[in-house]
Amino acid sequence: MQQRLEEALSLVANEAIEVVCAGRTDTGVHASGQVVHFDTSSERSRRGWLLGVNSSLPDDISVTWAQPVSEDFHARFSATARSYRYDILNRLERSALYRHRAWWVYQLLDAGAMHEAAGQLLGRHDFSAFRAAGCQASSAVREIKSIAITRNADWITLSVTANAFLQHMVRNIAGSLVAIGLGEQDVNWITAVLAGQDRRKGGVAAPPHGLTLVSVDYPASFNIPAAASYGLRAAGC
Repeated sequence: MQQRLEEALSLVANEAIEVVCAGRTDTGVHASGQVVHFDTSSERSRRGWLLGVNSSLPDDISVTWAQPVSEDFHARFSATARSYRYDILNRLERSALYRHRAWWVYQLLDAGAMHEAAGQLLGRHDFSAFRAAGCQASSAVREIKSIAITRNADWITLSVTANAFLQHMVRNIAGSLVAIGLGEQDVNWITAVLAGQDRRKGGVAAPPHGLTLVSVDYPASFNIPAAASYGLRAAGC
């Protein structure tokens, strides 16, 4: 996604453009609220940027707003929080339409137990037990500000907001919560996994295609549009 966006922006700007993303996502992960910034000497109207860039992007990427920002704005380092959603289709029948947008789990899941377990991850912790083996972050300490599991008919959704995330962190949390939902582990098991700081003791990583970056928060002083949660829609970054 980043390469295609840079190519489209370069065409509109008539100069080479490099973008900085608020957060990188694995192959197969989606984004409905990605935010990027770039520097340019070219002057175009907001409408010109929007229509020009979208006309050069593939169908699975769409820029939905653009605006100038102050020089001290940084899409990644100015962010104060990021929110993800993980979708699980919980029924006997698989879905053709959502095969690339949700994790299909045909065994009945106990969403109440999953929600209770998820609440034990709230706050500031060392999340080593939920980071990928190849994660290069210098510290595994992160603060989860909100986390919830909800069920709507056949759909179970994990919603989580944190100041930042480790590589595969949400997918590993989702996999561990599913183990609890299936009754393979009890509700308090996730606390023991968190305390153990050992990735090998947790659940499997949930598949990437159920995960979506839905929003990125910034200080009000930057005047990022309220629609920033829809700033960039993409099938993968």
